[in-house]
Amino acid sequence: MKSILLREIKSFFGSPIGYLVIAIFLLLNGLFLWVFEGDFNIPNSGFADLSPFFTLAPWILIFLIPAVTMRSFSDEKKQGTIELLFTKPLSIWEIVNGKFFGAFLLIVIAIIPTLIYVIMVYNLGNPEGNLDFGSTLGSYFGLLFLIASYTSIGIFTSTLSENQIVAFIISVLLCFMFYFGFDGISTYAGGFDLVVSSIGMDYHFKSMSRGVLDTRDILYFVSITILFLSFTAFKLKSLKS
Repeated sequence: MKSILLREIKSFFGSPIGYLVIAIFLLLNGLFLWVFEGDFNIPNSGFADLSPFFTLAPWILIFLIPAVTMRSFSDEKKQGTIELLFTKPLSIWEIVNGKFFGAFLLIVIAIIPTLIYVIMVYNLGNPEGNLDFGSTLGSYFGLLFLIASYTSIGIFTSTLSENQIVAFIISVLLCFMFYFGFDGISTYAGGFDLVVSSIGMDYHFKSMSRGVLDTRDILYFVSITILFLSFTAFKLKSLKS
């Protein structure tokens, strides 16, 4: 697994992909949070908190993570190198986990610089330091679990087609469905609205954003991640056989 992980990281930063992902994520967040007028502008909101960032970030990541993961296996299939990958002394799960953690670490690296927002909002508070660290820390943990779930979906969809654009589109649709789709469907579910809404990522992410790390929310994200990684392993086994 380590060899695949290192290969993925090297490929990301050996080309413009890794740097572009980090730059685009930070640029979009910076513009919406500090420059553009609107609901996400922190200085104009009148509140010293990072809720606009944690509302915006999942939507940016819906497009950014599929852009990172779309090449994971589709590129291997297109270039015919997936057969060489299968000949290495690695199990299917080691290959899957190597690809997954490579993409996951890249997005985490993109998230790390946003910690400067915590310092900025801390200094903007009136009085200075008037920041809810509990909800902020919970939101960051929630964001990490959300990134893991998005990444597992993106890794899986990259096994479905040799065309990276097709893999990207399917991944965006699945991420959107799991993040917002069930919440939208819940409005038509009558008395089962809470049950339907709880299937979606948004419900559990918001729960963690309150600063309370409920095991049910953690188990939800872990289950989604393992589920799609299992789909990926099953698909690779079918390709290998």
